[in-house]
Formats: sequence, C-alpha cells, structure tokens
Amino acid sequence: MKGLLGLHPDLQVAGIGGDKMRRAGMELLYHVREMSFMGFVEVIKHLPFILRVRNRLEDWVDEYNPDAVVLIDYPGFNLRFAKRMKHRDIPVYYYISPQVWAWGRGRLKKMKRLVDKMYVIFPFEEELYEQYEVPVEFVGHPLVEEVKGLQSESDFFRKNGLDNGMKTIGLLPGSREQEIDRHLEPIMESIPLIQKTFDRPLQFVLAAAPDLAPVIFTDRGLPDEVRLVRDKTYEVMKYSDVIITSSGSATLEVAYFGTPMVILYRMSTLTWWLGNLLVDMPYIGLANIVAEKEVVPELLQNNVNPKTIAQEIGHYLTDEAYYNSVKESLGEIREKLGEPGAGHRVAQSISTEIYPVKSENDSAT
Repeated sequence: MKGLLGLHPDLQVAGIGGDKMRRAGMELLYHVREMSFMGFVEVIKHLPFILRVRNRLEDWVDEYNPDAVVLIDYPGFNLRFAKRMKHRDIPVYYYISPQVWAWGRGRLKKMKRLVDKMYVIFPFEEELYEQYEVPVEFVGHPLVEEVKGLQSESDFFRKNGLDNGMKTIGLLPGSREQEIDRHLEPIMESIPLIQKTFDRPLQFVLAAAPDLAPVIFTDRGLPDEVRLVRDKTYEVMKYSDVIITSSGSATLEVAYFGTPMVILYRMSTLTWWLGNLLVDMPYIGLANIVAEKEVVPELLQNNVNPKTIAQEIGHYLTDEAYYNSVKESLGEIREKLGEPGAGHRVAQSISTEIYPVKSENDSAT
C-alpha cells in the first residue's frame, strides 16, 4: 500500500486489513481480526459471516469499479472472490501465495484462469507456478524490509523489567485467540519443567500480538515469572535465547533473527485428521519448509505438552554444540528471503501493468 500510494498519492484503497493498513490509508470494510479463524470446522461454523463479508466486498466493487483487486493469501475465500472479479473484467493480482505447495496443487490450474499475476516470496514458489504457466514474479520476502527501527537490546530489557544477564525464553503462543486456547496452557505448565533443566534462573517473555488485547492472556492466568510484552514481538524474537512459538509466519520471522526455536501446532481433532488427508508435506513450520530440512523441532497435536516442550528447550539450554548448529542453519534460511524492497517491487509492477493505459483524468482505486 505504501508503495502504491507513493506512486499514486490520490489512490483509494479499501478491503480487509488490520491497524497498520488502516494507518497506511486503507478504508477497512472488515478488520482482519474478524477473519482470524482457522481449520475446516471453524470455517464451516463461520460460513454465514464469510458470505456476508463476500457480499459486502462485492457491493463495494460494484459501486466503485476499482482498477484492480489485490488478494493476500487466504485461498478459500480469495479464489472464489477472484472468480467473481474476473466476471467483472477486473484485473486480479495475488501477493503472498497460498501454500499450494503443501496442499491444493489442483488450485494451480484455477489460478492460471483467475490471476493476472502472482507475486511470490520464496524462490521455490516461482518455479512451481512457472510449471503451471501462471504469470509469476519472485519479489523477495517483505520481512526483510519490515524488520527495522527495533528498540535496542538494553532499552528493551530495561523498559520491560528484564535482566539482560539472564537466559531469556521467548513465548509466542499465537496471533489468534484459537491458538492461544490450544497453546498457552501447555507452554505455561512447561515453565517449571524447563527451569529444572538449567542450573541458573531463567526469565520468560510472552509476546502479545498487536491485534490481541492483553486481557486474553491475563484472564487465563500467567505465572509470576512471565513478563507480558505488547507490540514488541520482533524484539522478543531477536533478543531471546530460545523461542517457543506456534506454527505460522512467526517461525520464519524467528528464523530471520537466527533464534533457535521449538514449533508447536495443535488443531481440533477433526481439522487435524482432514489436514493429514490433504497435506503432503514433511514439515509444518515455515522455517523447516524453506530450509527443506528439519532445522528446528516440531511438536504436533498430542506432543504439544509440558514434558516434550521442556525436553526440547532443555536440549538447547544444555547442549551448546546443538544450539550453535541450529543458529548456523537458521542463517542459511535468511539468505533465501531475497533483498529488501518486496513491497515496492509489487507496487511498481502493478502500477506498470494497469495505469499506463489509463488517461490522466482517471482516478485510481
């Protein structure tokens, strides 16, 4: 959005987004937190709401007739929406590819019909889309340009009442309340077990996602030794010695900072069972997927329990050679993310494809 607005200051943008997109200039038709449910069962439960969202977006499109639609991930919703946009002859661009390489490869033929251009953030995605003749461009990962202006390590520890001389365990139970429900309790119960593995006191820092109210954590009860930190997730990732994180984009962000981690992934039983039927990937965490090998341990379903979490963290804390080898492998992942400027490259490409054919008097939407 910033890249497009830099090229076209009078641009109007509306859609689904969060607080950062609102601040950047988007008219929020729906806040992203309203769409933050995951899993087959959860989607079915929210289907009436999803249909209302789709209808409102279509009404907005019919009223304003935008020059383009940009889709971001979320394939179940977005590909159906793309089909309706193509019926209206509106160009469709897709930034941040759905994980079709993990499941849903059958969607690639559909994308060829519906998507004017796909902008991907991993090199292996470009190769996959080229095989199916989908217009594609590898633009690099936006994370590379987002990670800047962080609080210094000394300020972060001082302002949050932490001791920068102590080993620090960062806790990232998830960015959705669903994930908090499934991950927070076993993480909290693992803390005394983790402490027993180390011969000196440890400190624990819980990173609250910006769109989650702190009460979501405090109402569930936090041990005294856990410090709750809000809006400093990248600092927690960078300055912790080890991280416990739910699966998702956070695993790649932690990998970018080179911090060894343990990945947790727990879903409803039915969603897990259906996922196993559909997903054909050896790993769950993006860090391991990008590395194409298991760099960091993944704990899935019933293995998300206090004992196994403590064992994996204890391995990091007590085996220096293992810890250093993981850090080295994480550095290789960072090199695969490309150069800064992904957002600008996407904006420039979309602008070049659309606006040269429009007259100077046409407004941009």
